[in-house]
Amino acid sequence: MEFDLREKFAQVGAFIALNNVAMHDHAPDNWMNPVLPTIKFCEQENNVKPIIAPKTKEINWLFLLLGQFLGCCTLEQLKYFCKHNKNHRTGAKDRVLYLTYLTLCRQLDSTGPFDR
Repeated sequence: MEFDLREKFAQVGAFIALNNVAMHDHAPDNWMNPVLPTIKFCEQENNVKPIIAPKTKEINWLFLLLGQFLGCCTLEQLKYFCKHNKNHRTGAKDRVLYLTYLTLCRQLDSTGPFDR
C-alpha cells in the first residue's frame, strides 16, 4: 500500500484546520477508530489493518499518519512517540493520539495550523 504524500497530508491538514478548535485537545472518533481499507480480492470492508512494527522505535509513523491509521496504535506506542518528541504524554488515548497527529503534521509543515 502506498500513499501520495502531498495529497494525503493535504487531507489530514485540511481536517485539522477545519476542526482543531472543536476537538478541544482530543482526537475525534474517526481517528480513534479509523475506517480501514477494503480487501480487494474478497471485498471485506474495514478489514485491512496496518502492520505495526513490534519494536516501537521501528514504527513507520509517517505511513500511519497519511493513512490516518494512528488510532490502530496502542496507548503505549503513542506515549513512546510523544516522549521522544517532547510532548506531554499522560492522559487518555484520545488526548495522546491528538498530540501525535499534531506533532507529525507540524514536523511536515511547521507553518501550518498545527498548534494546540
